[in-house]
Amino acid sequence: MELIPLLLLILICAALLVGYPVAFTLAGVSILFALLCIPFGIFDPTIFKSIPIRIFGIMNNITLLAVPLFIFMGTILEKSGIAAKMLENMAAAFRRIKGGLSISIIIVGALLAASTGIVGATVVTMGLMSLPILINQGYDKSFSTGLVASTGTLGQIIPPSIALVLLGDVMSNAYQRAQNDMGIFSQQTVTVGDLFIGAIVPGIMICLGYLFYTVYKNKNNSNLKDFSNEIKIEKIEIFKTLALPITLIFLVLGSIFAGIATPTEAAAIGAFGALIIALINKKINFKFIKEASEKTAVVSTMIFTILIGASIFSLIFRGVGGDELINLIFSSLPGGAYTALIFVLLVIFLLGFILDFIEICYVIIPL
Repeated sequence: MELIPLLLLILICAALLVGYPVAFTLAGVSILFALLCIPFGIFDPTIFKSIPIRIFGIMNNITLLAVPLFIFMGTILEKSGIAAKMLENMAAAFRRIKGGLSISIIIVGALLAASTGIVGATVVTMGLMSLPILINQGYDKSFSTGLVASTGTLGQIIPPSIALVLLGDVMSNAYQRAQNDMGIFSQQTVTVGDLFIGAIVPGIMICLGYLFYTVYKNKNNSNLKDFSNEIKIEKIEIFKTLALPITLIFLVLGSIFAGIATPTEAAAIGAFGALIIALINKKINFKFIKEASEKTAVVSTMIFTILIGASIFSLIFRGVGGDELINLIFSSLPGGAYTALIFVLLVIFLLGFILDFIEICYVIIPL
């Protein structure tokens, strides 16, 4: 009986590897598996009644309202051309340093991550703009692609990150449930703002690690071309380009850290600020707003569909004895909490090869 939940996990992973969409795989395979288990008395069919309540809870969650707002903010900034301007100006600012273009890409990637919170938008934008320039300037292809990919994923950890918004919602419920199981009645909670604050130092450390590595990697690269005398730019131009996104970052994060606004309210501030930046860059028109809104709707729908699928999977996984399996695994591990932490990190790392951060947040973390 203990292996039944494990069989469900294996079937879902197999369906994902075949290529079925994640959201429909999580929900569809779980429901079919539950139906097959009912005749054998493994699954209680009355659990199905909880599915509408769970879906209503997701769609009525005020915290998750920040997700489409942050997506809209990131989409507006992506289409406004601010990223291209930042990259051009930062490349000019570091032109006299060997490997200066790679340094500028890391800095711009960090600023974009803090401005958008969307990994896909950052990777695509940086890839289209910087990858051809990196290769033409003499950087290795493997280093260039790795730099763009790793810099683009800074949006996972640098606030305001959509991943942290989703994780905050999951952690809040899981933390309260854990306290309840331990008999703590004056319960505390983990908020999205707490995660934003906690992610600042790790985000900075990752950026510094990237910077140190790229300087070390390219200090002896004789293939790099020298553009120090070809590209010139005034300091005031660099300031003008960086001032707007940095101000937006300060308003969004500052309002959360100061306790003035909730993440959802700060996301609304960010979306409005992104529109102002687009207006200053003379990009605002009906077509621009229409395209940004359509992309926001598509990405938001994808995320919330995955959330619904993950919620259904989590419900059925517990219904077939998943909680007992997880407890058995953790109780069998030697070394206590530290061994359990290492085990969880290893599992999340391995699942990262086949699952996106949304599924990991809403499937693995609650378990």
